[in-house]
Order: sequence, then C-alpha cells, then structure tokens
Amino acid sequence: MTAITQPDPALTSRLEAARAEAGQPLSREEVADIIREVIGTMEGDISALDLQVYNELEALARYIQSARVEIAAIRPDEIREDHIPKATDELDAVVGATEDATGRILDAAEQIQTIAEGLDQPAQGQLIDLVTGIFEACNFQDITGQRISKVVRTLKHIETKIDVLIQALGEEVERAKIHSEANREPKPASDEDLLNGPQLPAAANGQDEIDRLLAGLD
Repeated sequence: MTAITQPDPALTSRLEAARAEAGQPLSREEVADIIREVIGTMEGDISALDLQVYNELEALARYIQSARVEIAAIRPDEIREDHIPKATDELDAVVGATEDATGRILDAAEQIQTIAEGLDQPAQGQLIDLVTGIFEACNFQDITGQRISKVVRTLKHIETKIDVLIQALGEEVERAKIHSEANREPKPASDEDLLNGPQLPAAANGQDEIDRLLAGLD
C-alpha cells in the first residue's frame, strides 16, 4: 500500500501567510517562488534543480516507453521474418536469371561467330562486329550482379539491426503481434491474387507439370 504523503508544515505555513498578506488567491508564479524558497531551506540534499532533473527524467522515461510501443506496432519482427527474406530471395533470383540469360546469349553469339568465319567478306566482317558488340554488352551482367550483391548485404545488415531492436523491445513486440493478428481483417480477393508470376525458382512449375497442363487443354 502506498503511503500518503502529508503536506510539509513549513510550506503550508508559508502559503497561508502569503495568502493572508495578498488578500487574494496567489498566482502560479507566486506559488512556484514560495515552493522554491521553502525547498531551498529544507534539510537534506534536495533542491529545485533536483526536482527539475527528476521531472525531466520522468518525462524522458514516459517518452521512451511511448516510443517502444509505437515501434513495436510497426511489427519489426514481420520485417525481419517476411519482407527482408522475400526481398533477398527475389534479388538472388534476379542475379540467377540474369546469369542464365547472359550465358545463353554468349553461347548463341559464339555460334554466330563460328558461322561467320566461314562466310565471305563483307558479310563476315559485319557479323563479327555485331557479335563483338554482343560480347561487350553482356558485361552488364557482372556489374548488375555486383550492385545487387551490395543491396543484399545492406538488407542483411538491416536485418541484424532489427534483431537487436526486437530483443530490446521484447514484450511490446509480442503484444503488438498478438493484437495485429487478432484484428487482421480478411483481404478481399482481387485480380492480383490470381497472378502467379514471376515465381522464384523453388516455387516455379517444372517443365513436366507445364506439359501436363498443356496436355489437359487438348
């Protein structure tokens, strides 16, 4: 049970005396001045500055707690467990698809170059120039792969920071997760829900399944 703090006699006496002298209610500034004066004469280490610091610390604590709740409501756990993994998987798929496409382009260009070597001029020179242009253009794949790899590393770094944030927030994140799932309304079906592509390699239909689907259309 919390003890009830009794009014300080010195403060009560000083306020009553000031009120009698003024003959009217005291203003907030006058009351504050009296409180500071009384506190300054009290025994012990407490001072008006101590009280000001305490009030500021209390306000800071309330602000931090409010910020914790608001950050938890953003669901950083969902960002870590869903959004970032999906983004990195999609970027990895881009790199893989680009490498595959570039490899097939280079193979075709090499075959064209071989055929061109058996032709007479000027057709041979024209084809070789075009094939050389294809080889040079395919350098984009290496540069693109490097840039995407940097983005993936950045996402991994963000994921690590979010892990630390989730550990710091603790119970607030769990409460926000339960609240979010309890109040989540079913999403109405749309045309976008019917679209399947492009799929990640692990989730994409294999050629055998595609052949079976096509055979069923006959």
